[in-house]
Amino acid sequence: QMEDPIQLKEEGNKYFQASDYEKALQSYTQAIKLNKDKALQAVLYRNRAACFLKKEEYAKAASDASRAIDINASDIKALYRRSQALEKLGKLDQAFKDAQKCATLEPRNKNFQETLRRLGANIQEKVNAWGTFSTDSRVQKMFEILLDENSDKEKREKAANNLIVLGREEAGAERIFQNNGVNLLLQLIQTNNPELILAAVRTLSGMCTGHKARATAILHYLGIDSICMWMSVDNEEISLAVANLLQSITDCLMGQGKEEHHGKEEALVLDTKKDLRMITMRLLDMLVSKKVSGQGRDRALNLLNKNIPRKDLKDHDNSRSIFVIDNGLKKILKVVGQIPEMPDCLPLTENTQLTASVLLNKLYDDLRCDPERDNYRLICEEYIKSKIDPQDMDKTLHAVQIVSGVLQGPFDLGNKLLGMKGVMEMMVALCGSEREIDQLVAVEALIHASTKLSRATFIITNGVTLLKEIYKKTKNEKIKIRALVGLCKLGSAGGTDYGLRQFAEGSTEKLAKQCRKWLCNTSIDARTRKWAVEGLSYLTLDADVKDDFVEDEPALKAMFDLAKASDKTILYSVASALVNCTNSYDTKELVPELVQLAKFSKQHVPEEHPKDKKDFVVKRVKRLLKAGVVSALACMVKADSAILTDQSKELIARVFLALCEDPKDRGTIVAQGGGKALIPLAVEGTDVGKIKASHALAKIAAISNPDIAFPGERVYEVVRPLVSLLNTERDGLQNYEALLGLTNFSGRSDKLRLKIIKEKALPDIENYMFENHDQLRQAATECMCNLVVNKEVQERFVADGNDRLKLVVLLCGEDDEKVQVAAAGALAMLTAAQKKLCSKMTQVTTQWLEILQRLCLHDNMEIQHRGLVIAFNLISADKELAKKMVESELLEILTYIGKQEDHPKKQHIISVARDCLTKCMDYELIKPLSQA
Repeated sequence: QMEDPIQLKEEGNKYFQASDYEKALQSYTQAIKLNKDKALQAVLYRNRAACFLKKEEYAKAASDASRAIDINASDIKALYRRSQALEKLGKLDQAFKDAQKCATLEPRNKNFQETLRRLGANIQEKVNAWGTFSTDSRVQKMFEILLDENSDKEKREKAANNLIVLGREEAGAERIFQNNGVNLLLQLIQTNNPELILAAVRTLSGMCTGHKARATAILHYLGIDSICMWMSVDNEEISLAVANLLQSITDCLMGQGKEEHHGKEEALVLDTKKDLRMITMRLLDMLVSKKVSGQGRDRALNLLNKNIPRKDLKDHDNSRSIFVIDNGLKKILKVVGQIPEMPDCLPLTENTQLTASVLLNKLYDDLRCDPERDNYRLICEEYIKSKIDPQDMDKTLHAVQIVSGVLQGPFDLGNKLLGMKGVMEMMVALCGSEREIDQLVAVEALIHASTKLSRATFIITNGVTLLKEIYKKTKNEKIKIRALVGLCKLGSAGGTDYGLRQFAEGSTEKLAKQCRKWLCNTSIDARTRKWAVEGLSYLTLDADVKDDFVEDEPALKAMFDLAKASDKTILYSVASALVNCTNSYDTKELVPELVQLAKFSKQHVPEEHPKDKKDFVVKRVKRLLKAGVVSALACMVKADSAILTDQSKELIARVFLALCEDPKDRGTIVAQGGGKALIPLAVEGTDVGKIKASHALAKIAAISNPDIAFPGERVYEVVRPLVSLLNTERDGLQNYEALLGLTNFSGRSDKLRLKIIKEKALPDIENYMFENHDQLRQAATECMCNLVVNKEVQERFVADGNDRLKLVVLLCGEDDEKVQVAAAGALAMLTAAQKKLCSKMTQVTTQWLEILQRLCLHDNMEIQHRGLVIAFNLISADKELAKKMVESELLEILTYIGKQEDHPKKQHIISVARDCLTKCMDYELIKPLSQA
């Protein structure tokens, strides 16, 4: 017997995939007994829960899933499996709760949304069938159960979930509203019971959605101060639920969302601007309040990020941004100027200051003219000047931190602020301070300031020596690591030849080793370890460093774990390091003639490092896949849009494309969630990023079973990215693999064929059928072969004034066998489905009969069979057409094939030839031998 829990887990996985659930159960149970690692124990319990689900032992499945959740509360697979088990056990309210958590963790997962809708509908049915009470009585009964402290816990949970469902329905929401429901929901919030608070807030959200009058009334009844106070609590679920409530109210006030018309209700709301400004002012006040938790501050920033800047720059009204700049810019600057290491710091999360920088950037981008931008800059300069005090170093430190924060937002503005008198000198001076906090803030500011070479030149001259001194002398790991990143970044800004080695002691491999050591040291805080990743994102430009890095499994695992924390900086740094390791960056192709010319003139010609050659890159990709890079990338893609920038999306797309290069690896990528993660990357981001992600999807779609790679409705989302690659601006490989993917899809279902047609792919596919490139012409013809099954496509062939049918007939006469197979298949299906096309085929080209005869005599049995089917379709369609064919050499060909002895391998061919002859006899065009 095996005694390694990991091996037992793998064995269990194999049994499970082979549908041997009993043996899988035994393997997982044995592994659970032997295992001592908590994280692995959660995986084993949730895997065993999957076995129990398959065996329909739902109570055991729910129990095992709960054990996994006890270890990891956000284990999405365990939550979903428990939801499935509870649904089967009839505990719909509890199943709904688990499904709701899944949907919160993965809001884009359509499977979870569908489960929520189904469970919600089932609960609603139960609510409707509950007792003989009227709706009003049922609402009253729910509140009685919820407000009674002695009520059974399960009853309270059931009533809470029923109330949430009722609040989402218009009739139910109105009943709650009319029956003093808002006051009763307020009482639930005041119980301080987290479960009841969540139920009440979610019910209120449902009641506000799409109903301006009710949303306004609820806002005024609850009070914006109370709502902001609830959002400020240090409870992630409650804080998020209240933020969603406030978003629902804001959507109604701004006239967004599914607005319903309720008679004269519009007359009750004359002007929403006052309420919107009141909400905005309270959110801005939250930013600087010490009473607000870090999560609450994040919620306020996210709401401002989402609702203040214009969604569409074609809309000329940017008054919301102007209002926030005039009334709250200094408050946002105060947040970015916080120093977590100082005692007077506001409560923050790891993402707070970055989210504030994103808001600064969005507000600046929303400005329409130079006077507005000048006003923004003057407010920033005035605020920074107010913080600079030679007599108060702590105050001055905040000024530097603010500049650092702005540099992470609107970079051009940050550059201008760096130009303020004394700012750069102050940063360099702080580097030389004896106080560690001064060094920490100054080094970070120098790092952010050195992004542009023009600014970096000043820092290279003045700051490099200080950074080197700090790196060598300081014993504080937090400062040391930042100094190293600063030196790495300056080396990168100085150019490859200028070199990282110019700034750091020892080789880049030595520095990278130190970064990996910091990265793996869990005793160092996460924020500092993230700087180690940023250092590696520069150092992995060196081929030796990237090769060593992918061999260091603990370092890779540590980096992937940090990436799952969804911090803007870490996402970009991790993606950059992975791009370097997979060599998925753009490289300039060296023209051999120019290289020779450069050598002749004795100029330096950069040569490819041996470890940047294809064999080494392939090995690194395999190593990354083994280390679980796909799961990490999939987590990164789920990050909030404020954190996952378009630049980060592009880098992730580049990595995915490199990972998909080997067809053997694509199954692993799909199994670990890569297919699902690529869809949003192909739809949103930079143009380059969308193309790279679409190409990766095409590689997967070309060879994978769509039902497995893109289950459910997800497959329809992949069609548009594939069609986007059918463009003359894309390269031949992208065109070819997109056509292969569409061919695969079009062979699955008519619904998919309709989706391809709806995305206007047909004209492009037809164009590629004219291509001189053999593989492109073949792929396009195969795709059309699958598409002609659709009636709409057939009608396009029937329509007058086009050469579609002529093209297919001529392609049947091509020398390329693969093209012939596809074209003959398309023609066979078209002539079988549409009789009009049989006569039309004889008119489109004078070569039709010669081409048909060649098909029927072809050495390739597949082509021969399709040619004979076409002949049978033409004969069956019209007696006159059959007569024309009988009078040609085709009769001799059919007779020769039909007379052959029965043969298993050729029987399908012989049978069709005999059917053709039988039809001709029915027409009395030929006679049986006995009558001849």
